Amino acid sequence: MAKKIPLRQCVGCGEMKSKKEMMRVLRTAEDGSFCLDISGKKNGRGAYVCMNKECLAKARKNKGLERSFKMGIPSDVYDALEKEFDELAAE
Repeated sequence: MAKKIPLRQCVGCGEMKSKKEMMRVLRTAEDGSFCLDISGKKNGRGAYVCMNKECLAKARKNKGLERSFKMGIPSDVYDALEKEFDELAAE
């Protein structure tokens, strides 16, 4: 029997893709801060974004992360995520 591949929906474009193709945005339980979770194994509430900047921009425009986390997200969080995204893309 084929192994089931976990699919996740991008908060930017709304496409369903496998977990490995996506980047997890994480809100930590302790202090409520946001970060990118590359391993996908950290504890906390997560939302998924495709690994391209257009989807992050779409998520910012259509408030995809706000809906996922059911709370307002300051623009500096998006700026920090974009910076982390750039650093990962440079590798």
